[in-house]
Amino acid sequence: MDKLKIGVVSLGCDKNRVDSEIILGNLSEGYNIVNDPKTAEIILVNTCGFIETAKQESINAILEMGEFKNKYNCKMLIATGCLTQRYGDELLELIPELDVILGVNDYSNLDSIISNFIKSGEKTSCINYSDNNINTGKRVITTGTRTAYIRISEGCNNFCTYCIIPKIRGKYRSRLIEDIVEEAKDLASQGIKEIILIAQDTTNYGIDIYNKKLLHELINKISGVSGIEWIRILYCYPEEITEELIDEIANNDKVCKYIDIPLQHINDEILKNMRRKSRKEEVIKTINKMREKIKGLSIRTSIIVGFPGETEEQFNELKEFIEYIKFDKLGVFKYSQEEGTIAAEMTDQIDEEAKKHREFQIMSAQQEISAQINKAKIGNVYNVLIESFDGERYEGRNYEMAPEIDGAIFIKCDKILDIGEFVKVKIVDSLEYDLIGVVCDESCE
Repeated sequence: MDKLKIGVVSLGCDKNRVDSEIILGNLSEGYNIVNDPKTAEIILVNTCGFIETAKQESINAILEMGEFKNKYNCKMLIATGCLTQRYGDELLELIPELDVILGVNDYSNLDSIISNFIKSGEKTSCINYSDNNINTGKRVITTGTRTAYIRISEGCNNFCTYCIIPKIRGKYRSRLIEDIVEEAKDLASQGIKEIILIAQDTTNYGIDIYNKKLLHELINKISGVSGIEWIRILYCYPEEITEELIDEIANNDKVCKYIDIPLQHINDEILKNMRRKSRKEEVIKTINKMREKIKGLSIRTSIIVGFPGETEEQFNELKEFIEYIKFDKLGVFKYSQEEGTIAAEMTDQIDEEAKKHREFQIMSAQQEISAQINKAKIGNVYNVLIESFDGERYEGRNYEMAPEIDGAIFIKCDKILDIGEFVKVKIVDSLEYDLIGVVCDESCE
């Protein structure tokens, strides 16, 4: 009997991507995995339900894939992920094209659910939730041949007033160090050279199972895995960044001198209303300490504008802070009023036009900062991971660039470079967010 063709459409964050890769890994032996959903008999959409724009993107993707039942080969449409966990059976009623919805903990049951639908044709809703499970297992890597994410924990205990994730993903729960290191070894055996550590909050890793924060120890053990050349850390809460973590980043040659710190705001009153633990003075002190100890450190942050009650004065304080600190990378989001969160019930909501204007101001300021920082890099030489070739130029990243969010280095080169190799590149020009380089010869310092 021919294997059924299955395609996965993955939306949202890199944590969702890991779930999609586990889904594909669970199904890889019994199905033919296809990249083009037009050829798939079964389509699974892994959704995001974090903010309004993400929810709308997920719904649009489900509706688009639903049309493939008439246009192409699709006989079964499945939706899973944060959106389905959040809204459950409501989605089956609203979107008749859906045949199955799964929550975020039910991927091990997917094969039997598919078999039951093929036999009975009955729609299925399976959104049981467990605060104990963490999706793990064999994965089909979808991030190219040299880069992979490792999720070190699931859930979150912070309960920020704007965020629905703890209600979707549950309490914070870490994976065992031994299991994570084994996963890194398996990925390295497949040729992976860059490991990116992710969680809702990486800096609290270990607090629940080891009674102390052990991100620094985890990084050190992963760095001992043969074949791994880069270890990158995302989603570090500023108040949880320890001296041990700073020292590990500074002194471990395999750790990228790069850190993602989602600050969200800097005004103390707004931070308090967000239920964030950090405060302005502490944040500045931590950033200065990291920059002092970690040579060449690149810092990324994310900011929310238009949080309920944000005054012009508080917004201006945020903008002035960004212009003062000069983050290497920055993302900005308009506050999204999400039902089920404390902030959604606050009475002093900011109107959409004001939020758009504030978003524009922050991005304009950051664009200028980024252009200045990049211009100063002309003449620098970097170790660059080559990721693609468009027929005219190669594209790659240095240690300062996380995939898909931080720009790229474009390289003109007469000789053939292997995708996935590291090469020395000299920067010869710059753009607001990207760099232009040439492959080094003997004249490069």
